[in-house]
Formats: sequence, C-alpha cells, structure tokens
Amino acid sequence: MKHVAVDETAAPVLSPEVLKAAARAARLRYVTDQSKGIRRERTADGFEYYGPDGRKITDEDEIGSIRKLAIPPAYQDVWICPHANGHLQATGRDARGRKQYRYHPRWRAVRDEAKYSRMLVFGKVLPRIRAQVEKDLERRGLPREKVLAAIVRLLESTLIRVGNEEYVKQNKSFGLTTMRTRHVKVEGGSRIRFDFRGKSGTEHHIDLRNRKLASVVRRCQDLPGQELFQYLDENNEPHTIDSDDVNDYLQAISGEPITAKDFRTWAATNLAALALQQFEAFDSEAKAKKNLVQAVESVSKMLGNTPAICRKCYIHPAIFDGYLDGRLLDALKQRTEEKLADPGEGLKAEEAAVVAFLARQLESPEKPAIRVGKR
Repeated sequence: MKHVAVDETAAPVLSPEVLKAAARAARLRYVTDQSKGIRRERTADGFEYYGPDGRKITDEDEIGSIRKLAIPPAYQDVWICPHANGHLQATGRDARGRKQYRYHPRWRAVRDEAKYSRMLVFGKVLPRIRAQVEKDLERRGLPREKVLAAIVRLLESTLIRVGNEEYVKQNKSFGLTTMRTRHVKVEGGSRIRFDFRGKSGTEHHIDLRNRKLASVVRRCQDLPGQELFQYLDENNEPHTIDSDDVNDYLQAISGEPITAKDFRTWAATNLAALALQQFEAFDSEAKAKKNLVQAVESVSKMLGNTPAICRKCYIHPAIFDGYLDGRLLDALKQRTEEKLADPGEGLKAEEAAVVAFLARQLESPEKPAIRVGKR
C-alpha cells in the first residue's frame, strides 16, 4: 500500500471538524503530530524506532511497516503515527525546513474525491464571482475590493498562482499576491507583461491585454513599496494584500468555501476536455492513451506544472475515463449545442458542457469499457 507524500506549506487550513469528517468517511482515525508518536533515531547502521512509551521497537513486522512509509533519511523532527489506520502516517522536515506529510492512501482518495466534487460547486458559483468582480472593477479609486477583483480576474485569465510569502523566502518564487513591481510592465493603455520566477524555479513570461486591469496595475505600481498589489484605505494609506485576503474575498462573494487554487483546477479540467475534442477518432486503446498524454502535456504548459502533477492534482479524473469510454465527447457535443441554442448567463458553452458532464458522472460513476472509434 503506497503512502502519499505531500508538501502542505501553502495548503489551505481546514478546521478539525472538516478533517475529522473526512477521516471518518475514509474509515480512518483522525490524528495529529502533536500527539505522542513513534520517533526515529539515527544509528551507525540506519535507524532505530521508539514507541510513544519510549521503548525501542523490535517487532520486525512493525519496523517493516514503518519502512514502507519511505521517509527520506535526511528528514529531521520525524513523527510517525503509532496507529496503522491513522489518516496522517508521518511528518518530518526536509532539508529546507519545510514540513512534509505522509498520508494514508484512503485519506488521499477521499480528499481527492472531495476536491474534484468542488468543481461542481465552483461551476455553479463562478457566474456570481464573475459578476461581482466586474462590479468591483468599476469602483472609483483603489479600494480593497477593486484590487482584489483585479487579482481574481488575473487568476482566471493568466492561471498565475496566488502566491505565498513562504515561497518567496525559501525559493524566491512569486505569485500574484507576492509579485513585485519590477515583475510587471504596462505598455500602452491595455497591455500587461509579467516576467517572474514561479514555483519550482519556472520562469514565466505572460502577455495580457485588458484595459481595466492595466489601469489597476499601473495605479498599483505608482504606490510606494516593492509589493505590486496594494490598496488605499479611507485615509489614503496603502496596504498589501495576501492569499488569505483573496480567499476571504472569494468566499464572501460566492457564499462557498472557494479558494484561489480552485481556478487552476477548474481551468485544467476544462482545458483538458477542450484539448481532447481536437483529436481525430482513435482506433486503438494505445492511440487513445497517447491522446491523453498529449492533452495533459498541453494543459501542463498552460499551468506551469509538470504533466505528472497536472494529471494527478488538477485535472478531474472523470475527464480521462469519459474520453476513453466515449461518453465525454458525446456529452460535450450535446451540451454545447444546447448551450449555444439557449446561452443563459455566466458560463461559456464549453464550461457549461463540462459541468453537466461531471454532474452526470457523479450520479453514475461506473466506468464502461473503452470504445474504439471515438474522437
């Protein structure tokens, strides 16, 4: 049974009640590394392990289970869960001092399912978010709501990460809320150019044309300080904005626990569906899977992730299953035609089609066999 390693440096903080409920859903025990656990001590031959009672662990089966967690030898401050059914199996700090986690496989499965189910909620409230963002961008001056609206619009249109000060300190990598004035140029009345180092050291060069956003960015650049996105309070004093401010704004205008990262998951899922629509009909399972690989590579370039991370953490798995069995493209074509006939408001035709497909998948999650001959 493979345990999953996660760096949660910038992960959103969830309440203990939410975490406990998720653990129960996975039939696991909710634990924290603040409780007594197994500690690891280095020896000349490797490591020894000591239980919560301080006694050395000698049982070979228990030692074998600990080794299967594959905790890197370089980790410091290692804590190991004494319960095989603990949702959190181990924690430790890597060479950069970042806290790393090892989770039980069932925990990750439940959390991933919940994360992807959020896409339906996100699709439902996205029109509301877009409408309020547009309204706030019309505000006079440079109030907090206007700058937050500009950041949210940029989140959606550029897919730049929201940013976290920890990554600035540790890796000198930036996101929207940690962007410095030097990272952006406004040319003419509408062109915005972003040049910055993002997560994992990736260099980003992004061009965008939007007159409203260019105006906000230019006014932010005129404020004192290195940080780009700042707002002016009622006393005309500048204040910086962080990722928590953005998430609070999103939750206030949507009425749902939406976060900035949801924009990237939403975009990845929709972009993958659109990419798969462009391929010719596949006549073999091998060709179908090759198309999936190419689609993921295409999306990963837009998100600035590796293909592996993009597929594992961002694209809804139902997109892949639906493509292989033929239901995805059939559903997208039908729903897009319906949407074009009756546009409604708030979502693009392809977005509405993806939401409708995911909703049907949630109601009927079984996976039919691969249908050769489908686009």
